[in-house]
Amino acid sequence: MNRRRRAALLIGLALVLGALAAADVARRERALADTVGPSVPVVVARKSLPVGQPVRVEDLAVRHVPGRYAPAERIAVPGEAAGLRPRVAVPAGGDVVLPLLDTDGGPRLRPGERIADIVAIGDGRLVRPGTRVDLLVTRDDDGGAGSTKLALEDAEVLSTDDAPAEGGGGTGGRLAIALRVSVKQAVYLAAAQNFASELRVLPRAADDDDRGASGTTAGASLEGVR
Repeated sequence: MNRRRRAALLIGLALVLGALAAADVARRERALADTVGPSVPVVVARKSLPVGQPVRVEDLAVRHVPGRYAPAERIAVPGEAAGLRPRVAVPAGGDVVLPLLDTDGGPRLRPGERIADIVAIGDGRLVRPGTRVDLLVTRDDDGGAGSTKLALEDAEVLSTDDAPAEGGGGTGGRLAIALRVSVKQAVYLAAAQNFASELRVLPRAADDDDRGASGTTAGASLEGVR
């Protein structure tokens, strides 16, 4: 085989391998898109947004993320947030979502949604507007048996404030929390607030959308979870 024919063969082989690699990349991209869904625009802070200062369009940017991971109350266009004031500081690069902004009209509710106000034990550094939480309800039955139940999963926090500890003095880690819930959940939480011995909120990771554990109960004997 002469040098020219060998060079032509190597070039042809390179082209074939390149085409196969490109096809493999395209296949992987399609598989990833099928898994996470199409991308959607999410408004983020271009720089830190301080509490109480009106947001300017130039302070914002748009990031495209898979719809599966986009915030439920995302803002898609920077102009929708312009002029509104953050209720809490938003770090540079952080998502700018409606619950974090003071709209002077309260949070926007979708059909069938309600706002439930509860007082629960939680970490005020982690339970902030815009975060999502699970709720544990503990009841002391007659005879002192009692039980703790996972009553609510992945609920959105709309607002938080310190609540006085029982008996007065300090907060005792108690928070006054407004949650976005359904009508049925609002009724349950109203009853739980009156009859439960303790409510406790558990912050969820931002990318944790797993559900299905609601109703899990542990008895006071700790013999097992059911």
